[in-house]
This record gives sequence, C-alpha cells and structure tokens, in this order.
Amino acid sequence: MRRVSKITAACAVTAALALTATACGESSTGDSGSDNGDIKVGMAYDVGGRGDNSFNDSAARGLDKAKAELGVETKELTAKTGETPADREQRLSSLAEGGFNPVIGVGFAYKDAIDKVAAKYPKTTFGLVDSVSEAKNVDSIVFTEEQGSYLAGVAAALKSKDGKIGFIGGVDTPLIKKFAAGFQQGVKDTKPAASVTIQYLSTGTDFSGFGAPDKGKAAAKGMLDKGIDVIYAAAGGSGAGSIEAVAGKPGTWAIGVDSDQAKDPALSKYAGSILTSVVKNVDTGVYELVKSVKDGKPMTGTHTYSLAENGVSLTTTGGHVADIQAQLDAAKKKIVDGQIKVATTL
Repeated sequence: MRRVSKITAACAVTAALALTATACGESSTGDSGSDNGDIKVGMAYDVGGRGDNSFNDSAARGLDKAKAELGVETKELTAKTGETPADREQRLSSLAEGGFNPVIGVGFAYKDAIDKVAAKYPKTTFGLVDSVSEAKNVDSIVFTEEQGSYLAGVAAALKSKDGKIGFIGGVDTPLIKKFAAGFQQGVKDTKPAASVTIQYLSTGTDFSGFGAPDKGKAAAKGMLDKGIDVIYAAAGGSGAGSIEAVAGKPGTWAIGVDSDQAKDPALSKYAGSILTSVVKNVDTGVYELVKSVKDGKPMTGTHTYSLAENGVSLTTTGGHVADIQAQLDAAKKKIVDGQIKVATTL
C-alpha cells in the first residue's frame, strides 16, 4: 500500500456504473444499487461529466470500484457549461439533503460551493478534487500534476523532430497552469533550444474549454499548421478533439491527460498517435475516501497524491516511449529524490 500525505492509503481503483437524476438543469445520471444501502455516495462531476475520456472518467472509475467492491449506493450529477455558482451549491446541497455521504465535487470549480455547503451539513463528509478547503469535514484530494507533466515534457522533447511543441489548456486557471509549467520545464531541461507554444481554450470563469472537443481540434490544427509535431492537451473533454486532429497528420504525436487515453474505447482508433498520457489517479482518491467513510473513519484534511506515490504517472501503452524509457526513468528518479524541483507556475 502506498502512502498518501497524512494517511495510509487504502487501495487502488477501477470499474463501471449507471445513472439518473435531475438538479439545476444539469445533465445527470444516477443509480441506486446497493443491497445493504448503508452508504450512499453522491458524485458531482465537472463540465463534460462521465464519458469525457479524461478527468471526470478517472473519478468515475473510483466510484465504480466503490460500488463493485463496497456495495455502496450511488448518484451522479453533472455540471453544465455556463451555470452559476449557485447551481453548484444547489447540486451539492441536494445530495447532502438526500442522505448521500460522502458527497464529492470533482474539480476546482466546486471549491467555493463546498466551503459553503460543508458548513451547512457538518455531519456529512465532502470530497473536493483539485482544490483545498479548510472546512473540517472535507477531504481535499490534490495531485502533483506538474511532476507528471514534466515527464511528458521530457518525452515530447525527445520525440519532436524540430523541437516545436504545443500545450493546449482547457482554461487559463492556476491548476491548468501547473500542467503547462511542468511540461515546459521538462521540455526545456531536456532540449533548451526547443520551443513550447501555449494556448488556452477559454479564460476566467468560462469553463467551456473543458467540454468543447471542437475547440480542442481547432487549436491543435492551428498548431500543426505551424509545424508543431507534439501536442499535450490538458483540457478535459476538449482534449479528444486535439487527439483527433493530431491523428489526422502522420508523423505527429498527441499526449493525453488524466486517463490512459490510448485505452479509452472512444479514442482507441487514434491510439497509434498517442505518445503517452499523464495519468492523474483521481480514482484512487475517490475510492479511498468512500472506503474511509464506510469504515467509520472519514478522511479529512489535505491529501496529496504525488509522483513518488504513483498519484501521477506516465503511461507506456503502445510502446511508443520504449526507446526513451531510460531517460524518463532517470528524470522520474531525480524528481522523487528532490534533485529536480518542478515549477508550478509559468
């Protein structure tokens, strides 16, 4: 068992589930399902929801495993583009009011809503993915995205023919900039002469950049037209569009994010163009939280899943990085040992 900051982790993750429900007009899905009915888990996804082939799907795998192995009842709700902060509060409140415990908000956009709702339901344990809450009944599940992205940068630099590399971020938030910062550092440390073009699909409070594959495809095409031959997209569901664009141009590479995108059924036809993926094991954090509640010892506080603990990692599906694995392993060791300090800001 690997260690997570402040705790001893419970397990790993994976599986599958169903859905139905309605709140705030968002797309939703829900299920009932447990024979014992003693634990009901509420999941509030970010824009794109289950089926985004990326971030939300990683969280969904954790929920699926909890259902399969722990026999919990589940309900899933999904944010929609353009909703208000009040919509997120209502979504979380409806789950807590319905007796779901824990209630998990997937994505930093739930931070303010969880701060408010957690105070109203002190006996409910909340999970917050990708941000930190100071509330006493919240488990803040965070990752060292910059470390996994650094390794992706090393891979990109070694695989690019001319040193022209691209990064597509869903939204220009501090979290996504962590991905960009680590990636750029990995590229530059490996090949100082290489260039990294950075582009965001939306800005500010407009989170549509996480659920717009057409925007991802257009951004990637623009980069490819400029001679960029390796593109890393940290953009949720929009990344699928970027991968599609790259697959349409032989000799170029896409780098996936959050899930092993080469293994995703919806993207498998593009697997030959996916160099690697930076996996963020949101599923592990979700499963461990649910198990802790079931065991009567709810996790709270901040739990950081790092490269050293396999909280983030680089996939090897397809064998596309086999020829540079030694360099990747060396870079990972330096990060884990503290020889390389990965930046979190550009």
